[in-house]
Amino acid sequence: EMNASQRLRPNPLSDGSESSESGILNERILVLVFESIKWDLHTLCFAASVNRKLRAVAKRLLWRDMCVYRAPRMVATLSNGAQNGRIGGGWHALAKLMFFCCGCEPTRNFKMSQPLDGHFMEASRFSKTSGRSFLTKKCRGDLLYVSDPCEHPMSDKEDDLGIFRGIFKGFMKSKTRECLIRRQIELEQRIRCPYCGSRVWSMTTARLVPKSAARRLGSHEGGLEFFVCVNGHLYGTCWLVPLSSDEDHLDEDEDEDDFRDGDDEGIGGVRSMDHDDRTVTIGSVSSLGEDIIM
Repeated sequence: EMNASQRLRPNPLSDGSESSESGILNERILVLVFESIKWDLHTLCFAASVNRKLRAVAKRLLWRDMCVYRAPRMVATLSNGAQNGRIGGGWHALAKLMFFCCGCEPTRNFKMSQPLDGHFMEASRFSKTSGRSFLTKKCRGDLLYVSDPCEHPMSDKEDDLGIFRGIFKGFMKSKTRECLIRRQIELEQRIRCPYCGSRVWSMTTARLVPKSAARRLGSHEGGLEFFVCVNGHLYGTCWLVPLSSDEDHLDEDEDEDDFRDGDDEGIGGVRSMDHDDRTVTIGSVSSLGEDIIM
């Protein structure tokens, strides 16, 4: 008979996975289950809320694999191609940023009639080209992904509200962070990042909102505010200008050449996105650009 020390123990999944500590006999089974259902977000959220052990597995392993499945090129860029690379704020925060519109509340720089609750998104598109519109000229060397704004109808007396979000690559070494530190911009006292819970800078207060950001979003200059947290998550709000059929493209400005290098990337990460692509359903995108529903 085998004694306790001779009993078979489950093998780790791979590359430092600690199955024995999680209490899951074989974490590979979990991965295969979620692969079979194409990493359904709601199912993963339910699984992560069952107990502490499953929450730990999700935080260490499952959220990362879901992000890789949903946005392979964006994730490869953010993590420098490392399979087990780290992401500022954690993989669970990136997953939430990809799928969740955080809503908004009135701030000292952005007045609105009522707060809006957050909600899950059915479709999103993140773009490096859009991200450059949110960087001042001195910070154009940074890499930033920003989503198209999520549109929210407001009262009859207000324009529609746009809520957008994004993420920096390597924010700790970015020129944007360096600029904030050099200018001694204080972190907000009462506001926290809705994705990782960290403290944030108001880019409006820091006077680091370029004119191109409003044009890219389709907003009036001064009609937006956004924040960046210490982990490099960006989120903000804007008033969306109603468009008429004869209006010029809103993203044509003095930095127009910066938007023509063809490196827009849909969240599915398969092909470049042009100006006519409005949204890409979260999930994969075929080589012809048609949406593939989750």
